[in-house]
Amino acid sequence: MRVVVTGISGALARMVAQRLVARGHEVLGIDRRPWPDAPKGVTMAHADIRKRPAEDVFRKHHPDALVHMATVTHFSVGREERYRINLGGTKAVFEYCHAHGVKAAVFVGRHTIYGAAPDAPLYRNELEPPLAVATFPDLADLVAADLFAGSALWRWPEIDTSVLRVVYTLGPSRRGTLANYLGGPRVPTVLGFDPLYHFMHEYDAAEAIVLALEKRLRGIYNVAGAAPAPLSLLCRATGRLAVPIPEPIMPYVFGRFGFARLPPESIEHLKYPIVVDGRSFQQATGFRPQFDEVQTMDAFRWA
Repeated sequence: MRVVVTGISGALARMVAQRLVARGHEVLGIDRRPWPDAPKGVTMAHADIRKRPAEDVFRKHHPDALVHMATVTHFSVGREERYRINLGGTKAVFEYCHAHGVKAAVFVGRHTIYGAAPDAPLYRNELEPPLAVATFPDLADLVAADLFAGSALWRWPEIDTSVLRVVYTLGPSRRGTLANYLGGPRVPTVLGFDPLYHFMHEYDAAEAIVLALEKRLRGIYNVAGAAPAPLSLLCRATGRLAVPIPEPIMPYVFGRFGFARLPPESIEHLKYPIVVDGRSFQQATGFRPQFDEVQTMDAFRWA
């Protein structure tokens, strides 16, 4: 199978590409960033996914499938640019798929779109609405991209589309949202709160994405690995010191005193859990994580 992987230079996307090649698939990578040591079997195109050179990859190579991973969460990128990348880019690549006969598409999203709230159910299933915008407006672009990808199920029914809402990933690459939060020796937490954090080993996440493609899934699925762990345990097990801080002064410590730089709206995510039910995905694909929560935390700590 010939597979386009957008955002291929990202850490998790590289793992997905390597697994696809190892299983005999041909990979076409699209990214504005280089991957100088891309393995044999990966053909790189340096392009913005919203521009004509990206569509030329579909036009010239006639891929069978798409794995869309070219979305961003880091807030060093301005809000307008995130909308262009996340929503505009997602809209563009699905239109390329429709125009050029792609048969299967996997959109890799985030479980954080469900939103952190005190009255939310502990385990979110796929029928739960994405409510992150209510408490974290800067996630609006990711919510919109997720919803647009889901609309491809009825908009372009000839494309087997799956939307994966993947929990935080953690592992030896030390890349990703959760890894950035745990990046320093001291981690700011909200005084009086110890939420459950749901995460999985990045190798398991890459395997799950490949399985979704190979099984030609249709629908929306939560993807999770082992059991969630309290934030205090996550900090301790990864060799970090959790520093409880009164909520009113939390915005003033982000990016200072060696703490991670976070937007003020992220405080809700440090107070309340976002835990998902991943059973539907496991039943549809046979996916079983190879790493439990302890092995995952150790892999990050000792990388």
